[in-house]
Order: sequence, then structure tokens, then C-alpha cells
Amino acid sequence: MSVRIYRPAKSATQSGTARSKVWLLVFDPASPRSTDPLMGWTSSGDMNSQVRLRFTTKEEAIAYAEKNGLDYRVEEPKLAPRKILSYSDNFKSTRAGPWTH
Repeated sequence: MSVRIYRPAKSATQSGTARSKVWLLVFDPASPRSTDPLMGWTSSGDMNSQVRLRFTTKEEAIAYAEKNGLDYRVEEPKLAPRKILSYSDNFKSTRAGPWTH
């Protein structure tokens, strides 16, 4: 059984970083999902697809996977450098970009 260890990205709809500070261990699907012919719902017999384990550090998640004999892959977070600007920077005389309003 294989798992994926990753750190989720910050939510695009919120300015906070509440759920992006933990590492998640998620099981890969063991079987493909099937569609119910009557209702059209998708279902799966794989119960591990519902399990999401949270860890405070990457090392704890790796230790858990190794202890339980799970094949794992670690996906490092892609952190873009944030350029801190203030509202007054929009009106500077040394502004490099063109005015759009």
C-alpha cells in the first residue's frame, strides 16, 4: 500500500494559514471508483481512501509510514516568495508598471 505525504497549500479564499501548517498522510486509491448504474453516484470499496492523518512535522509522517511498512512519497511544498506591498505603493511616482485605472 502506498501513501502520499504532503503539506497542503493555503486556501485561495482565505488570507490565513490555518490548515497549511500540518503535514498530511493520504492513502493512494487501491481500486478505481465505480459508477452506480441507477443513481449515477461514484463509489469505492477502498476504505483507506477516507483516511487523512495529520502530523506536525514531515519526519513524524515518514516515521509513521516506515513503522507501518507503507511505501511513501513526499511532495515538498512549493513556496513562492511573497512580495510585501502596501496600498500606497500603487501611487508611487517610481512605479514600474502602467496605470490601469
